[in-house]
Amino acid sequence: MAVLEGAARKTLAFGRRALGFDVPAPDHTVAALHRDETEVPGLDKRERAQLDRIRLMGATGTVLMAIAALGIGAQPVHQNPVSGVRVLGIFARAHTGSLAMCMFGTVLVIGAWLLLGRFAIGGLAGSPPHRLTRSQLDRTLLLWIIPLSVAPPMFSNDVYSYLAQSEIAARGIDPYAEGPVAGLGIDNVLTNNVPTIWRDTPAPYGPLFLWIGRGIAELTGDNIIAGVWVHRLLALAGVALIVWALPRLSVRCGVAPVSALWLGAANPLVLFHLVGGVHNDALMIGLMLAGMELTLRAIYGDGGTRDTLTGHMPPLDARGYALLIGGAVVITLSSSIKLTSIIALGFVGMALARRWGGTLLAVAKAAALLAVIAGVTTLLVSSASGLGFGWMHTLSVANAVRSWMSLPTVIGVITGFGGVLLGLGDHTTALLSITRPIAGLVAGLVTVRMLVATGTGRLHPVGALGVSLGAIVLLFPVVQPWYLLWAIVPLAAWATQPVFRVPAVAFSAVVSMLVMPRGAEFQVFQIIGAALAAAVCFALFYVLTRHTLPWRAQAGVSAPSQEGTAYRVTS
Repeated sequence: MAVLEGAARKTLAFGRRALGFDVPAPDHTVAALHRDETEVPGLDKRERAQLDRIRLMGATGTVLMAIAALGIGAQPVHQNPVSGVRVLGIFARAHTGSLAMCMFGTVLVIGAWLLLGRFAIGGLAGSPPHRLTRSQLDRTLLLWIIPLSVAPPMFSNDVYSYLAQSEIAARGIDPYAEGPVAGLGIDNVLTNNVPTIWRDTPAPYGPLFLWIGRGIAELTGDNIIAGVWVHRLLALAGVALIVWALPRLSVRCGVAPVSALWLGAANPLVLFHLVGGVHNDALMIGLMLAGMELTLRAIYGDGGTRDTLTGHMPPLDARGYALLIGGAVVITLSSSIKLTSIIALGFVGMALARRWGGTLLAVAKAAALLAVIAGVTTLLVSSASGLGFGWMHTLSVANAVRSWMSLPTVIGVITGFGGVLLGLGDHTTALLSITRPIAGLVAGLVTVRMLVATGTGRLHPVGALGVSLGAIVLLFPVVQPWYLLWAIVPLAAWATQPVFRVPAVAFSAVVSMLVMPRGAEFQVFQIIGAALAAAVCFALFYVLTRHTLPWRAQAGVSAPSQEGTAYRVTS
């Protein structure tokens, strides 16, 4: 009996440590990812001149990418507006030259973004001597977005799947039961633009997105160009929501809004994939962050100060409950585009439970309230759209892809390939059926620990949400480049230490350069030739600008030695 009691005590102690109930020192938790940032002076005259050159450098890159997209972007198979046009059609005939132009433009944008970071976050291990203003960053971001907003889709053909699935819904057919071939016919103009791998698969997206898509289909019909334009407006609306919510959340976390916007909104992954690639992830992330801001405004108040919730807060009033319910509805709507964002409600619930005292009863009350809001909202959207709940059965459609960025998939594929080399046969599929569930379990445990950390007050809910989404993304069965933004964008509002920023910046820059424009099948010699040409052009550009752009760290007084106020007051 004593042995059993001892084993039970050890198991309980291990469980408490695993879930974070033992409350170790912050240095031993992911709280080490964060430190408050302080206000620093604005740019001086020399730095403003450099900022103008950086802005022009990035704009030149996006213009080059937009021009190259006329030939090698993800152009439609039918209704291509530049096909056969004398001047504009030349880019489609000169694949290597267009690819080199696109690569050079891509490197220019990434380089301009990194240089802009000197005036946003300084070095990866410190703060800048001077920081650009919010209006300066907003104007820069707008200038870089405009060329990609009017360019053909790039880096992905997903928008054509959106059009086909929306047309299926517009015809009164269940898009969660029929793919484009079965729903529209193999000869349909919209079906022909869908990548072959997705022509027989049902829609994996939530009912809100297809409800909106059905309206777009009824508005644009079979006009592919008009449909792409309207879907891009949706993506731009999502980016606008990110730009609205991210600085407000960053102030709550003690982070400079410009720092958060630089990493979370001006990020090349946002420019290339959310704007250029026309992905619905933009709307999902934007709604999720907007909902987080509204709910935290109800829980913590309107100011930028994150209250430590010592029990002296007054009860929620009518306005507070209106904000809380409205924010929960907005988060639920984001999950009706892609389900992943529903996790944000869990962190809102734990923050609310801590405000109500942090007891198990408070957790149960918060969970019940938010579950009712989410359930009613989802029921209304699914019923009003007429699409029902079939989307719950198609969430794993994308798992057919074996993504090199997914840790469990890479482990399964490499292990399976090793089995082939050893003469044991190809057991990749069987191994994936093992590695993927284990990865899902690990991601679930990380999420539970982050929920506990939020409930005990050790982590800000925005930071805990970002860490959880980071674990989910890295351990997801399929990871696309723009999925990284699920974690990078919320973490940009909270995580400021090099241990986060270095990998985030590196991943954003490297992954942005690895994805092909998707408009043509390129031979290896074309890719190598284009890459060499882009490298030579950039080397020449560097030589010409080495004295006019801040390629090297700026000399000056470091921000920590200057007097400045924190963006929030920590009690």
